Amino acid sequence: MTRASQSTPAFLYVAATPKGRRFGVRQARSERALSAELRADKLVLLKSWRLPGFLATERKLTLKDQAQLNELLGQLVGRGVPLVEALGVISQTVRPAARPRVHRLAELVAQGASFSNACRRVGGFDEVTIAVYQSAERTGDLAGSATQMAVSARRRMAVAGKAVTLLIYPALVMLIGVLVAIVMLTWIVPKIAGALEQSGMRLPAFTRAMAATGVAIRSNWMLVVLAVLVALTALVIGRAAVARIVRRAMHSIPLLSGVVRAQESAGFFSVMSAMSRSGVPLADALGVAVHAVGDPKLRRELTTLRTRLIEGGVLKKLIDEVTSLPLAVRRLLIAAERAGDLETAFGALADDMTAEVEKRSGRLLAGLEPALLVLLFTLIGSMLLSIMIPLMSATSRAFG
Repeated sequence: MTRASQSTPAFLYVAATPKGRRFGVRQARSERALSAELRADKLVLLKSWRLPGFLATERKLTLKDQAQLNELLGQLVGRGVPLVEALGVISQTVRPAARPRVHRLAELVAQGASFSNACRRVGGFDEVTIAVYQSAERTGDLAGSATQMAVSARRRMAVAGKAVTLLIYPALVMLIGVLVAIVMLTWIVPKIAGALEQSGMRLPAFTRAMAATGVAIRSNWMLVVLAVLVALTALVIGRAAVARIVRRAMHSIPLLSGVVRAQESAGFFSVMSAMSRSGVPLADALGVAVHAVGDPKLRRELTTLRTRLIEGGVLKKLIDEVTSLPLAVRRLLIAAERAGDLETAFGALADDMTAEVEKRSGRLLAGLEPALLVLLFTLIGSMLLSIMIPLMSATSRAFG
């Protein structure tokens, strides 16, 4: 979903139907637009309430749902099955969470709406998918476009799955380390420190501070839990701003930035491949695919490239100004344009970048392991030192 769609408000509404009243939640630009959409669905808006902004973000179809829907759509429509019947079949095979949306698609298409417009009204489809469907309706090749979107979704799933798998190991290690550190800080360190003080030993300031911190956390655990819940709530409410900050930070961290750029490039070229094969003009495809890029410099250069293409520029002369792309990629695109086969080049680049994500992910994981060891030593080692320092001092005095 694009940023623009993410900011669309959500409304809780009550509508009149021939059988009574219906309650629901739907996104719309305004209450008037909501009323118009409901009238198109043969509903009369009675009352509506605008929901808070943090509840307005619409849940998208997952990549797995998109891949399954498009694969089945391509197969059924390609074999001559009418679109409404194809959607009816698909609604019985997709995951239960996606069935209401597919049912709604079938209803809107049966009422005369175009497929792309139905996808926009139902929600959950990003602008890339809707743009491809619009182009497919103009060219009459919805089956071919759906098949290409399925390939694109599978490709993006492979990249996203690699990133998630990469983060599982360090996340589990850090979780275990934090839990062990909390147990040591709140129970073990205070008990040992108290026993040493009762034996008449003078504890170092570091040990006393660690023990006091552990006792304070244990004595005020409800406040600590409440603070954590408040922080998590703040993260949920401000998740869009947090996500922007995290994305910006990921582009500046060594090793991680390379993985992120390769992942974004794989998504960008995958989208360009799907849209080019569906007959979407290059400038229009760039306008949609650029949303897959988070690197500010590359995004700015691609936006400039699109503007100059619209003004009548030629790709082979303008592509060299996109210096954020590797030279080999620029040369490949120039050669592909001369041969009139840009869509194949975009597909090949998407595959190459997917492989690059895997290679860079391996390097990142190799670099994360020593960093995790240092971090775990800082967490747990500080607890151990707070215990060992007085014991070593007592031992040296005893044998001194």
